[in-house]
Amino acid sequence: MSAKISIQDLKLSYPIFDVKSRSLKANFVRLTTGGTVSSDSRLVTVDALHNINLELEKGDRLALIGHNGAGKSTLLKVMAGIYEPQVGSVTVKGHVASLLDIFLGVNPESSGRENIYSRGMLLGFSKKQISSILDEVIDFTELADFIDLPVRTYSSGMAIRLAFAISTAVKPDILLLDEVIGAGDARFIDKARNRIQDLINSVGIMVFSSHSESDVKKFCNKAIVLDAGYIVCSGGVDECFDYYKKNI
Repeated sequence: MSAKISIQDLKLSYPIFDVKSRSLKANFVRLTTGGTVSSDSRLVTVDALHNINLELEKGDRLALIGHNGAGKSTLLKVMAGIYEPQVGSVTVKGHVASLLDIFLGVNPESSGRENIYSRGMLLGFSKKQISSILDEVIDFTELADFIDLPVRTYSSGMAIRLAFAISTAVKPDILLLDEVIGAGDARFIDKARNRIQDLINSVGIMVFSSHSESDVKKFCNKAIVLDAGYIVCSGGVDECFDYYKKNI
């Protein structure tokens, strides 16, 4: 299957209840979610994305550039199928791996081995597929001596290694990435970045949200700039960073 993402006239809004009377919280919502905020007597509505049109095909490595709350993570979640738009359409062809929340589906009471299966199935892989990569995942984590212990007994660094290894074990058609991993010991960070580079090289489409200009220039061949939920610039990476620095 040839990877493809097509987004047409997308608009996404969502309600946040019981914040109108709490001005501090409402201001926090406004600052952290991006978009525009409207309200009535019962709820605050965040208009997170507006009139988004985007076509991505095999070979595209797209950077999402913008300040916190500009709509980058929300757009990634739309592509991942987590959010559905109220207006417009989103068509995604190909298997998607989203490194947006690598701990989603990880149960601290279950063993590392059990979590490999549960997280893998949450990512859309069959038990047979997971079994075929089990040894490789355990080897990558370097947690063989701990793999049958509950994850709650792991250090934070061990848990990150497990979650990352599961999430990147199978090469997808489309990779959605929110920042490059930056937690854990230095040796594992290098190992993780090399793994991500291998994934980026092998996937059909990659969409990458990052504040790191060097990472974006290393990984991406095109970009968009988001501001308050709108695409305000689209083109080459250098062009978009120039726009962002001058106008945002």
